[in-house]
Order: sequence, then structure tokens, then C-alpha cells
Amino acid sequence: MKNNFRFYLVATCIIFLVVLGVNPVSALPLAGDSEVQISGGAFHSQGTNTGSFNADINYGYYLSPGWELGFRQAVNYNFIHHAPDAWQATTTPFLHYNFRVTNVLVPYLGISGGIVWNDRDITGTFGPNVGLKLFVADQTFVNIGYRYEWFFKSFEAARDNRTHGNHVANIGLGFVWGGAGDRKTMN
Repeated sequence: MKNNFRFYLVATCIIFLVVLGVNPVSALPLAGDSEVQISGGAFHSQGTNTGSFNADINYGYYLSPGWELGFRQAVNYNFIHHAPDAWQATTTPFLHYNFRVTNVLVPYLGISGGIVWNDRDITGTFGPNVGLKLFVADQTFVNIGYRYEWFFKSFEAARDNRTHGNHVANIGLGFVWGGAGDRKTMN
């Protein structure tokens, strides 16, 4: 656990140093833009052969420069010592609001809900999303994201399972294209 925290801390510091070292960009999302993002994360328990890998691919459409409606497909694969490995896939639409802090830093807050499935079971999932997009070039950003997913078989059971979910943290790369207007003249 300690090594994973150190890895994410070092990766975050490197990303911030890269962002501070590049020329400012003027490529913030516009209404009508599309966005695609690929993210991944990993976990390994120290002193064991147990861990997991998760990967996401997202597509988003900007309803306005702030509001983004999208779809996420994710997969999580667990390597379990002395037990069968397990996987689960998550299919969720999401709604995010992107805060325009600077031309480089774009934090977001949102919500997602959908289904989690594997070869044996299917269930519902719902939860908050938060993250930070760091634009490193025109229309290209590095994403640091977090989401909490709790699971339920019925809407009544969702209240009881809020504290029994997954914490998912990812680092990824995203691209924005399309839209109406000139990015170079936006402030």
C-alpha cells in the first residue's frame, strides 16, 4: 500500500513539473467538442502476489464549455494469491462539470451510474467522480481521476451498500477535438 501511494505521489509531482515547464496552451474544451480518454491504474499488495489492474476508455461530448455528457467502459482484473483470478467490467454513462480555472488546469466533478458485470453476475453501480485535466499541448491533456463505485441489486439496497464499494484512481491521456469557435481567442 505504501509503495502504491509513493508511486502516485511521484507520478503526480512529475506531471505538475511537466505542466509548469511547457508553454501555456489555449485549448480548453468548447461547446460541441468531443473527448476521448484512455486511463489505467494498478495495485499490488506488498509482500504478496495479490494485486489488480484497471483500465478505462471514455468518450465525452461537451454540451457547453463546462458540462460534459459521456460514456465509460472499464475493466478491472484482480490477481489473487492462492485463489482464482477475477475480473469485472463496468459500463457507465457519466455527467461531469468542468471548472475553467486556467488554460492548463481544468478540475471536474461529476456522477456516473450503470452496470458492473462479469461471467457470473451483473449488478448496478452508482457514484461520484472527481479529477483534474492538465492540458499539456493544444487539445491534449493528462487526467488524474478518482471515482467511487458502490453496488446494488435494487435501489433500496443501494442505501445499505454505500460504504462497500470500490475506490478507483486512474492516470490517463485525453484528446479534445471538434466544437464551434476558435480556441486561440478563448480566455
